[in-house]
Amino acid sequence: MWFPRLPSDRVLRARTREAANSDRPFALVQHAKNTDRIYCLNQAAEAQGLHRGMGLSDARAYCPELYSAAANPQEDARFLQSLARWSKRYCPWVGVDGRDGLVLNITGSVHLFGGEAEMLDDMRHRLARAGLNGRIAAADTRGAAWARTHYARKPDADITALPVAALRLDEKTDTALQRLGLRKISDLLALPRMTIARRFGPNVMLRLDQAMGTQDETITPIGEVPHYAVRMTLPEPIGLSADVMAGTKRLLDQLCDKLKRQAMGARRLQLTMRRVDQGAQQIELRLAAPMRDAMRILPLFDRGIRTADAGFGIDQLRLEATQVENLADAQITAATAARPDGLEDLITRLGNRIGLENIQRFLPADSHIPERSFQIVPAAYSTATGSWSTLRPRPLCLFPPEPIAASGTRPPAQFRWRRMSLTTGRATGPERIAPEWWLPDDNWRSGVRDYWKVDTTQGRRLWLFYTPQNPNWFVQGEFP
Repeated sequence: MWFPRLPSDRVLRARTREAANSDRPFALVQHAKNTDRIYCLNQAAEAQGLHRGMGLSDARAYCPELYSAAANPQEDARFLQSLARWSKRYCPWVGVDGRDGLVLNITGSVHLFGGEAEMLDDMRHRLARAGLNGRIAAADTRGAAWARTHYARKPDADITALPVAALRLDEKTDTALQRLGLRKISDLLALPRMTIARRFGPNVMLRLDQAMGTQDETITPIGEVPHYAVRMTLPEPIGLSADVMAGTKRLLDQLCDKLKRQAMGARRLQLTMRRVDQGAQQIELRLAAPMRDAMRILPLFDRGIRTADAGFGIDQLRLEATQVENLADAQITAATAARPDGLEDLITRLGNRIGLENIQRFLPADSHIPERSFQIVPAAYSTATGSWSTLRPRPLCLFPPEPIAASGTRPPAQFRWRRMSLTTGRATGPERIAPEWWLPDDNWRSGVRDYWKVDTTQGRRLWLFYTPQNPNWFVQGEFP
């Protein structure tokens, strides 16, 4: 199978029916070397004289009604993979050929469709109904099938009458053969093999032999995507939470065993409880870390199961890991005994109520500036590190500097802050911190800061600093 307009077909079929079926010229554009060039285009655009690689501005000059969109090769590759999985309805041996083709080994499955011609007709019919332009041909060898799809006007054409480019040769070799008058594959077959190999290298003879069937060529099939789901059908409906939990435990044991064999861990689980009235209740569980420990995951379902509506009874349970991540086996050591499993379970419980993204943690950063000495990251997608190192204590609450009325290089005996009159009881410091000159920061434009830890008689423990280069006093933090 060859899809010469796969990118544009993918985009057009996703649009409205009116836009996809219109005869308006359409092109996908890719930005390269400061120029927007046509990446792929539909038949209407080709009929206007446009071609791939053409500059978009030139194309609009030729065809003012041309409408365009940005190309996305990654989405095209994913779409081709989905087509490969769909093609397994015809045979189990399906591989990807380049960026726009599929190769199928239909040996042994043709009779299931009534013959080779019937199978190819079924492929063409289904692809056309899906809005895809595909060229399909069958042959005894992969090279011959490729030649027919790309260069033959008829699916059963004689490949010896096709141009030499149908042998999947590079452009340089093809041009050299054309200059010598070798335009068709039959012209190559008429020459001595040693002459061709000595003049153009062994690749020409390899491609020729693969097309003619004297040299084997394998197909690398795409792998099956693992599916992590288990199901249980109950002979009698259940409705008690304890019964549902018991069924969930059996499903979890099976699912976790499969995850362990694949060295994977679940990140998101979905429990579907089908009721006898054909309704369904779903419980989604988002985990703070990849897990496959059934005993740790089961209690996390308890709250959702207790609040679920069983109706007249539940007759089927289905558990699926909708998101998985790699989780290799870890060596058990003295250090692993202190793993924060309880913290991860707590994050999971809280995250399923308020959202995992709303639970954050502080991680140390490589900077001596208080505002830059930490970073805030989602707790579920980060690992706690114990590399905090500060020579002096830092306030638990840090806020933007708030000016106070004071003078002198030592903390004032009395000052007002946030409408409160405070009296300094004990002051510890100063700790001088200089700005990081290699990083521009307007907040540190006043120069170095002398930080003081001030205990007030009113009970407030504040973090004050004085800027000697631009004399002023500020409050920036509060200790617990």
